[in-house]
Amino acid sequence: MGATLSPTVQEPPLIDLRSDTVTQPDERMRAAMAEAPVGDDVFGEDPSVLALEAHVAELLGQDAGLFCPTGSMANQIGMRLLVEPGQEILTDQRAHVVRAELGAAGAYAGITTRTWTSADGIIYPQGILNMATPDAGPYMVSTVAIAVENTHNFAGGRVQPLPLLRKLSQQARPTLKLHLDGARLWNAHVATGVPLADYGNLFDTVSVCLSKGLGAPIGSVLVSSQGRIGAARVLRKRLGGGMRQVGILAAAGQLALTNINRLSQDHQHAALIAGRVAAVSDAVTASDVETNIVTFDLSGGPGDAASFASRLRNQGVGVSVLGKQEARIVTHLGISTADAEQAGELIARELQAGGW
Repeated sequence: MGATLSPTVQEPPLIDLRSDTVTQPDERMRAAMAEAPVGDDVFGEDPSVLALEAHVAELLGQDAGLFCPTGSMANQIGMRLLVEPGQEILTDQRAHVVRAELGAAGAYAGITTRTWTSADGIIYPQGILNMATPDAGPYMVSTVAIAVENTHNFAGGRVQPLPLLRKLSQQARPTLKLHLDGARLWNAHVATGVPLADYGNLFDTVSVCLSKGLGAPIGSVLVSSQGRIGAARVLRKRLGGGMRQVGILAAAGQLALTNINRLSQDHQHAALIAGRVAAVSDAVTASDVETNIVTFDLSGGPGDAASFASRLRNQGVGVSVLGKQEARIVTHLGISTADAEQAGELIARELQAGGW
């Protein structure tokens, strides 16, 4: 007898809210990549890369830029420009640079990190500055820099208030240097209307990401002074990030910058989902949702985040797991209003059914 074949189970189409990194380049972006003028970027001869670096630096009020393949590399180079091996940088305990970059600061640059705790992810300058020990002498590590994340990913996409950033910059500098992990700085700009340069010129080094809500398939840009970016090129090469005819990717990044204003749609979709969920569950506080990230506190329910995400996946909604009882969704250009409405209903139903 022949084998009995089981019928194929057709999974529902996925509304993928795991991250805004799942965006796909559209045909217009693919065409721009195919047509990009290119050169050898290690020799500084790729016109598409040079144009992108200059454009982003101008947007952020800095002198020069460096195209990097990833945000983690841009962050690590940015911090290393400010901190020597054996010195210390302060940051939030949930910051991406310490939680999600696999210990790179210590492993590759010999940088010590010390962290503060902020329940809402917002910086409070005086408490941060009270931690700092610059010129600590021969028996304690010296603090030389502070890293800030805006928007704050693991704090639910919270925007750092400009007055607090200004206060930190004014009181910390020039004794301490400042790095900005601005992977989603575009979202902060759109949510508040604060010009990008007003954020950028408060920091000594700034990294921004092109491959999240803006829709490029790869790439981040580190900006700083001309001198620092010159040193950054050496560090990038040392980390294996020396690229050749990379203008095909820079062209995608250049086109992605035209998507900045449409990020407001992502914010609206996140608010829509949060509102639907908050109407039936305490797992979300709708007023906490400022940009394109919604986090779910599942501590009041019967199950964990992994099982919650698994059940939603079976219903066609992709959710990421941040901790044992914490889940997250991130809206992006691949999500329509209809998708957001459907996802909101399915998530709300699952939370309600589970007693969260």
